[in-house]
Amino acid sequence: MRHDIDTDLLRTLVAIVDAGGFTRASQIVHRSQSAVSMQMKKLEELVGHPLFEKSGRGSTLTVDGEMLLGYARRILKLHDEMLSTVSQPRMICSVCVGIPDDYMATYIPGILIKFASAYPQVQVEVLCEPSEWLINRLRRGEIDLGVFTEMPGSVTGEVLRRESAVWVTSKYHTAHEQEPLPLTLFQKGCKIRNVALKALDRIGKLYRIAYSSPSISGIESIVGAGLGVTVLVRSILKENMRELTAQEGFPDLPESFITLHRSDKDKSPVIDSLSDYIRDGFRSE
Repeated sequence: MRHDIDTDLLRTLVAIVDAGGFTRASQIVHRSQSAVSMQMKKLEELVGHPLFEKSGRGSTLTVDGEMLLGYARRILKLHDEMLSTVSQPRMICSVCVGIPDDYMATYIPGILIKFASAYPQVQVEVLCEPSEWLINRLRRGEIDLGVFTEMPGSVTGEVLRRESAVWVTSKYHTAHEQEPLPLTLFQKGCKIRNVALKALDRIGKLYRIAYSSPSISGIESIVGAGLGVTVLVRSILKENMRELTAQEGFPDLPESFITLHRSDKDKSPVIDSLSDYIRDGFRSE
């Protein structure tokens, strides 16, 4: 005859093991010690095997008890996950986040994995565009949150991290030795693009914009093939790239700031939570 096991019994079993005894477990499950003992007696009757054996002044799990403990942990995890999911509304809301493409692959996947585990029903739209375009979208209320690149003297958002912008070339090619210098840059609207061009103009270095792309994967592919030099923040450099220095004739670039901005149109707690995950994701890298 099949017997169903109450999850309360399994939860008490786990509490006994994690707390190191019946007395401490009783405080966790908010029952008297005698009630905890009665629960374990009932559980032993249901499974048909002793779960504990005497060990000095205390008790330890039997082989059957250890086996049941593993199942209990998995059952409780699935049980709690199920309750968390079905008890939430079908769709809490949707959130739109704007972020430059160069930060997307490095930071956003880890942030969204954690956010999705807490808010599995929330629809998240990620819009990848240059910072200048995203700032305008934020002002028009088209995005809820924006992660932007800002330069010294013009920072208006919450600073998530400071970044060093660097000149980058392929490790295996010599595009940086060509004259005029072939540049591979993000499209107009990229803050770092503007800074890079001004830096080259300042020292009188000849250049041509050989390639322009809105995509970080496009920039990386072109530079990796030895077709041009680009400017990126140091934290996202790939293995096949290397940084160019002042000794090679490249001007220093100012520090940039990755900042978080929020639209004033909505005060949703879900957006508050996603903001927290974004802060943690950028500051922990």
